[in-house]
Amino acid sequence: MSQPRRISRRRAWTALTLPALLCVLAACSGGPVDDAAAPAADASPTPSGPPGTLFDNFHYSGPDDPSLAAHGWEVRTDGGGPGIKNTWSTTGAGFPSDTTAQGGRVLQLQSSTDGTERGTRQVEVQSTGKNLFTGTFAARVHFSDRPTSGRNGDHVVQTFFPISPSDASDDYSELDFEYLPNGGWGSTGPRLDNVSWYKADPPDRVNHTLKQRLEGWHTLMITAMDGKVTYSLDGKDLFTSSGKYVPREKMDIHFSNWFVDLPFASGPRTWDMKVNWVYFKADEAVSQADVQKTVDGFYNTGINHINTVPKA
Repeated sequence: MSQPRRISRRRAWTALTLPALLCVLAACSGGPVDDAAAPAADASPTPSGPPGTLFDNFHYSGPDDPSLAAHGWEVRTDGGGPGIKNTWSTTGAGFPSDTTAQGGRVLQLQSSTDGTERGTRQVEVQSTGKNLFTGTFAARVHFSDRPTSGRNGDHVVQTFFPISPSDASDDYSELDFEYLPNGGWGSTGPRLDNVSWYKADPPDRVNHTLKQRLEGWHTLMITAMDGKVTYSLDGKDLFTSSGKYVPREKMDIHFSNWFVDLPFASGPRTWDMKVNWVYFKADEAVSQADVQKTVDGFYNTGINHINTVPKA
């Protein structure tokens, strides 16, 4: 089961088919949209549009790309946990080409260790808007069951989660997808944990575990609506929490790849997690099929980033 996220750390657009999306974008821009003349992938158009939608497919050159910060993302470098404290680094964040990904580009989170704290680098990429509350959160994520290089056996955690800006908040909120291919905290793997939090310290949470090997690409979704939170994997519901285990304040989205502990020191190894795209729809429950239709529309029209969610 998950541990507290860290000790210290610093509204409606329905799913659209491509023709409808072209029509909406034409209205927003004041003129027709020529599908044949759609902008190139690296042009990163950011059209205005109906409120309540966040989408990004991570077409950036690196962690220092000014567009990354301009679009509301940062790579974590502060101290604290979880995992091996004070080992967060930008070195593991990249945006390489990937022929297995939709659109051919990914956010890569590569964590590495040689079995020592000094030789460990963990990675986390997080949004910075502090303005995501109820609605539908979705991401296409590639989990790894084995290291890209080096010996297997690390207790690595590959995650997608919305979370409160502060662990000390009276209205603390956190909704987790955590994949542990080799287990951790005394458990065996593989396991996918979904965890809904009420408090970080002392921990107050409910959780569900799917004991299944999940190497490869998956669509992860969290729907937080009408007093309940439902987690789904590739369109199949896994777990629902309710009562006090629902969001109580606005959150940011985080992706991270980190180590629970260092079970052995026997040479360097690296672990990769990849993110193809992320999507949020405010105040609306969107099906997996309709999320994918909307995402396909963005790709087909050359839109790499859009954010019309009202600011916090």
